[in-house]
Amino acid sequence: MRTNTNHPPGTQAGALRSSLAGWWHRLTRRLVAAAQSPAIPQALWDATLARHPFLAARDAADVQQLRQLSAQFLGSKQFSGARGLQITDEMALAIAAQACLPVLKLGLHWYDDFSGVVVHPDAMLAPREVHDDAGVVHHYQEELSGEAMTGGPVTLSWRDVQEASIEEGYNVVIHEFVHKLDMRDGQADGCPPMPSRAMAQRWQTEMQPAYRDFKEALSMANRFGGPQPWLDPYAATDPAEFFAVSCEAYFVNRTHFAQEWPALLDLFDAYFLGS
Repeated sequence: MRTNTNHPPGTQAGALRSSLAGWWHRLTRRLVAAAQSPAIPQALWDATLARHPFLAARDAADVQQLRQLSAQFLGSKQFSGARGLQITDEMALAIAAQACLPVLKLGLHWYDDFSGVVVHPDAMLAPREVHDDAGVVHHYQEELSGEAMTGGPVTLSWRDVQEASIEEGYNVVIHEFVHKLDMRDGQADGCPPMPSRAMAQRWQTEMQPAYRDFKEALSMANRFGGPQPWLDPYAATDPAEFFAVSCEAYFVNRTHFAQEWPALLDLFDAYFLGS
């Protein structure tokens, strides 16, 4: 939500100086990251494209831009391996290239609110608690393939990164980094910051019924044994997960996604590609 604040006399100049200082800091950080970006060896880049054909399927200009963004990403983010996992160049580049795909046209500054990428060898167990209707607190552990935190790092399971599937439209890297886009306005609600009021209205008009239709199709399939929807059932969790799961499929298997969700294809093209 955007608020309009009326500043008391004398504070507008201070607010402007603060805004300019913040802009200069972000610009300087991006320039430093670009200058420190490691050169990606051709053989390593070619191997990455071969392992992820949905990246190689972009046109030549997009592939070149993706390579440049990936180098800047690697120069600005800190990769950490958990539980003794050693992060290789191949692992870091695989994550960077897939993470940069959603911001190929939006710009890498969408990821400037965090610097850490933590990679676990396999699924993570996160402590959770819920309150039942009687007020009793129940503690349990949830198995996660990845997690994005508002203003914090992205955590990934390397096992799940490797289990990405074009056929199933499954990709945990894209899923978690799309969550980071969604969180740019402070919360993950399935609606990232929009470039215009018209785009925001279109987003709500098209995403809400799509989410409702998906939940209904999934419910009908589970109750009456009908065909399961192509998207991962996890998309029915809430609007934020529907957005993230839909984006996985959109980026890794555009052809199938166009068949299943033609309206969302146009919507995502307008948002991610500006078309």
